[in-house]
Amino acid sequence: MATTYEEVKVAGEFITIDLLVWRRFKRRTDGLVDRILMANPALAEAGPYLPIGTVVQIPIDAPTPGVARVEAIRLWS
Repeated sequence: MATTYEEVKVAGEFITIDLLVWRRFKRRTDGLVDRILMANPALAEAGPYLPIGTVVQIPIDAPTPGVARVEAIRLWS
């Protein structure tokens, strides 16, 4: 299945790819920053903060987060 992308234009200072992902999906998604960098090879050369006016292709479908198992910590056993 082909991935559909949405164009997002950077409109402010100190914007990172991770921040764009957070603003779009309102959650952390593993591997999405890597997918964005593969779809936009020139972004890695821009540095950590994207220049204003940069157009970024973001996948519309975010991977579903897996359920992480967390072990309970007992203070008194």
